[in-house]
Amino acid sequence: MKVKVNTSPIEGMKPGTSGLRKKVAVFQQPHYLANFVASIFAAVMPENGFAGRVLVVGGDGRYFNLEAIQAVLKMAAAQGFAKVLVGQNGILSTPAASCVIRKYKAFGGIILSASHNSGGVDGDFGIKFNGDNGGPAPEKVTDAIYAHSTTISSYDIVQAPDVDLSRIGLHVVGSMTVEVIDSVLDYQALMQQLFDFDALRAFFKDGFRMTFDAMHAVTGPYAHAIFEDALGAPKGTVINGTPAPDFNGHHPDPNLVHAKDLYDLMMSDHAPDFGAASDGDGDRNLIIGRNMFVSPSDSLAVLAANATCAPAYAEGLAGVARSMPTSGAVDAVAQALGIECFETPTGWKFFGNLLDAGRITLCGEESAGTGSNHVREKDGVWAVLLWLSILAKRRMSVVDIMTEHWAKYGRHYYTRHDYEEVDIEAANAVMNHIKSQLPTLVGQSLSGLTVMTADDFSYHDPIDGSVSNHQGIRVVFEGGSRIVYRLSGTGTTGATIRIYIERYEADSACHQLDTQQALAALIAIANDIAQIQAKTGRVQPTVIT
Repeated sequence: MKVKVNTSPIEGMKPGTSGLRKKVAVFQQPHYLANFVASIFAAVMPENGFAGRVLVVGGDGRYFNLEAIQAVLKMAAAQGFAKVLVGQNGILSTPAASCVIRKYKAFGGIILSASHNSGGVDGDFGIKFNGDNGGPAPEKVTDAIYAHSTTISSYDIVQAPDVDLSRIGLHVVGSMTVEVIDSVLDYQALMQQLFDFDALRAFFKDGFRMTFDAMHAVTGPYAHAIFEDALGAPKGTVINGTPAPDFNGHHPDPNLVHAKDLYDLMMSDHAPDFGAASDGDGDRNLIIGRNMFVSPSDSLAVLAANATCAPAYAEGLAGVARSMPTSGAVDAVAQALGIECFETPTGWKFFGNLLDAGRITLCGEESAGTGSNHVREKDGVWAVLLWLSILAKRRMSVVDIMTEHWAKYGRHYYTRHDYEEVDIEAANAVMNHIKSQLPTLVGQSLSGLTVMTADDFSYHDPIDGSVSNHQGIRVVFEGGSRIVYRLSGTGTTGATIRIYIERYEADSACHQLDTQQALAALIAIANDIAQIQAKTGRVQPTVIT
């Protein structure tokens, strides 16, 4: 039976770059989740309603995932959806959800995840809507969701028993069909279309060794099924492969702080040939060769330069795109290949128009996200498979591939310094202080480097003509060195100040320098401009990648 529940607006429901993320306790408040779900449906409802339409629902398995899915199913039934496809046990990685939306031509999907954020009863939770192309909702939709959340007075829900999400098959909620599907099957089938599984199987049979850290998160089932079962990698190749609601107390962010055990292994005398990790919802990736960490910016460039090693990209790339803070390494590859290269704001939704229009094939962000036109999300397991395809085809180590790449294209020394959970007022003071200097920075000489441009990045979408302002502060020096400042929209407590620092070096004789050493002068300039210690009390970054 459908019932109308009276409610009232709850403050703070403005989605960030990847949906709405808050602490679990916030989502557990009466009406909080339901208000936001109702606002999604109100914002995306077609003129003729949802009758006959299919919705995809899934999440990363974190705490509160199952309870939230049950609520979404009952609210979807009240809206008149014909069918919902939901991953078994509520599990669907974010790229797998995009795959399912596209494969079954669904109206869209609701993904319950806080990505790389910590989980558990005291951790984070998140929710976002993806459209029929499988990609995150554009800003006009997220703005409409937020607007409705500020005026909501009621929502509809069906009173019905919970669905047994452990049982694959058909179920009923009200008059709506719920199909619980295998979480891995459709995604694995897509990977087998893109990559030569026979060649990769032979590669492992020849003795190639890797370690994949699933970080107790959603990619565990995908990694076991693909790397160990389908490709024949030895059992134990996948570590931390069972998803846990609290990620076993770990932080599922594939960086050098939270994946330190993997990094230490790859730098040791008994390192395998290749190491990789993915995050909470499976869209990010970490790539480490034996004695070689590959920065996400460099990884995107290498994938673009060697994409033809995989059957899906054998005919070459239409173009590439990167987020503005990502290093210009892929730009150099695009120039050499004679293809378009786009610079977009941070947020995967900005790649969607370019992918849908066929202007790009590969895209990526410095925050460990890479993807292609196979889905409309970044994709951690896909990135690992493309790296494996390159290694199998070229029969070179990661160190040799990177050395060759830098010799050909030059090296973009690059780092990101994160100051996490900064008091919001203090973080805004830092950004306002930087902005106040923009009119006078151009032409200044800072430690021998002359500022060429200084601005607040705006993006003009070449497909739909939309404009996105205030997407990050850029200070660009003559010679191509850059400093970029942004406030991140992915945290749930305070604010995260991100500083991105880049220096281009063409001379291969200088490519062996340690990254932080090579960037020391720029790091000092960045800190001097921002005055973070003076305004926040922070002496050093929380995370350096």
